[in-house]
Amino acid sequence: MVEIVEFRVPAGNGRTLLVLGLETGASEHALYLAFSTFGPLYSVGVHQNAPVAGPGYYALVKFYSARDACKAQCACNQQSLFQKSPLKVYICTRQRPFPQQVLALNSYKCRELANHYLGFNGWSSRIITLQNISGFEEEENEEVTTSSRKQHSKYLCVQELTFPLYGVRTRGVGVAELHIDPNQEFLMDTNNIQKLAVHRALSDAFQKILILVLENGKVAVEYSSPQEDPIDCLTEEELKGLLQVTELSLSQLGPIEEEEISDLTMQ
Repeated sequence: MVEIVEFRVPAGNGRTLLVLGLETGASEHALYLAFSTFGPLYSVGVHQNAPVAGPGYYALVKFYSARDACKAQCACNQQSLFQKSPLKVYICTRQRPFPQQVLALNSYKCRELANHYLGFNGWSSRIITLQNISGFEEEENEEVTTSSRKQHSKYLCVQELTFPLYGVRTRGVGVAELHIDPNQEFLMDTNNIQKLAVHRALSDAFQKILILVLENGKVAVEYSSPQEDPIDCLTEEELKGLLQVTELSLSQLGPIEEEEISDLTMQ
């Protein structure tokens, strides 16, 4: 059987484990070390029991793969693992009345997932263009004042993602926008806005990729897009004709988490 792993926040039944019987002091790090041996984890959370359930703690461990979650449940149920008393581990199979919104992974988790299945040399990315597009909208709006222009910054990035062993290539687009509150003392610098656009472009490119995992552990990569993507159809020369190219490498930007600056940006 083949399992499909997407670069999205895992949703649906069978991917989340409910861990009961945690002793006081149990940490998310200990849970991560115990369960990550079965496959990559999206999240680990430790919570205090509800008053009706009595004292103690429980955890929710979310896998990307339902197959990995099943293996972990079979191996860890009724085992003490990192504490003296045994744990009770169940697979969450509760049906939700309404369909869940499918959310894209941020770029950090996309890289983490790709490195797990494909290795550090199994994929590469490069920036095709990174451009300040703040003035494009302002030129069309004659009512925009000079002062408001200084309080608005917007960058667009197009990034290419390549999987050389599988002959797969795709592109993603990311836009980062910042509106400055005149009463706000802290200002985000231009470099962080550029970084955010780059990371969003990489995340967007990964959304078109599927990882196919066989039972024997072998993997394949497929391109998947619900409709013809205009960015992927354009040649690099055509993109350069449409957008002004700014030379800036991903290594120059350095890593940044979207969550770290989400409270400073508004889109």
